[in-house]
Amino acid sequence: MMMALILVNLPLHTAAALFNKEPVTKQEKKANKDPVQQARMDLFQRFETVYQIPWAYLAAIDQYERTMKKRKKNTKEKPDNRLTAITIPPRVWSGYLNPEEDDTDPGSIQFFGGIGRDGSGDGAADQTNDMDVLYTTTQFLKEFGWSPEDFRIGLWNFYRRDQAVRTIQQFVAVYDKYQSLDLLHHAFPIPRRYDYSYRNTWGDARGWGGRRIHEGTDIFADYGTPVLSTSYGVIEIMGWNRYGGWRVGIRDIENVYHYFAHLSAFNKGLKVGDIVEPGQVVGYVGSSGYGKPGTSGKFPPHLHYGMYSETGSDEWAFDPFPYLKRWERQNKKRK
Repeated sequence: MMMALILVNLPLHTAAALFNKEPVTKQEKKANKDPVQQARMDLFQRFETVYQIPWAYLAAIDQYERTMKKRKKNTKEKPDNRLTAITIPPRVWSGYLNPEEDDTDPGSIQFFGGIGRDGSGDGAADQTNDMDVLYTTTQFLKEFGWSPEDFRIGLWNFYRRDQAVRTIQQFVAVYDKYQSLDLLHHAFPIPRRYDYSYRNTWGDARGWGGRRIHEGTDIFADYGTPVLSTSYGVIEIMGWNRYGGWRVGIRDIENVYHYFAHLSAFNKGLKVGDIVEPGQVVGYVGSSGYGKPGTSGKFPPHLHYGMYSETGSDEWAFDPFPYLKRWERQNKKRK
């Protein structure tokens, strides 16, 4: 939940000028095959030019909100034509004491302590208008500053949730490195030239350490077979787990946590906080786990691969098998 602050608008003609930027060239459209993605990127970059907020900040917030919307069980919400996914709670936008939650009058919104602002210059502060929402978000964060630490503080006041802050900061790092929104590609976790086998082991019973179900897919391969990152993301965890042995945990740009376990070793030089990309070696197949650090050989060598989705309050495992089959097919099509 965001703090209700009284913010000072920049001149509306400045915000409106964002609409007057030269259209995207044919060359730029060709470079990015997704026109919606290109339009979104163009909008973020316009805000960077006018308000000095790094475009990756807005892109990361937007992507986080996008992933949270995918997790919602309620699918009865009316579809909209918005380009961005950032949503500000109506009471925060209009003011907690405002009798009109969907108020669009900038004057009354400010009177009731709401943070909604008119960013398009049309005289209305509309919660469903991309320009107004991005402008309001920018003005809120501007109060804290644009340095990484200031941005972290601003995010915490925006969300009041540590996990949201960490995830968005990770997204910023990935966008900043690759300077692109086109980062949804994936790779199969075992290189094509190596032998491997797997089947759907989701939900199988496991007994070591107590009765539980198998939350992932086991991919059997020889010791030392390279294990590849399946996505663009940031390493959150590296080290020993008594169940998974030597394992790596990577959160991707879609806010999915990828779990690689039972490794024999990590790729030398990688550490927590590093950014990885699809096809990058993160470790090697082994049979570690089911005991104290160093325990190995209690089962045949294989990679345990799991996927976890954040719900906003917790993370839940889901079956990675269909994704692995899809990535495997795509992998075989590549030369």
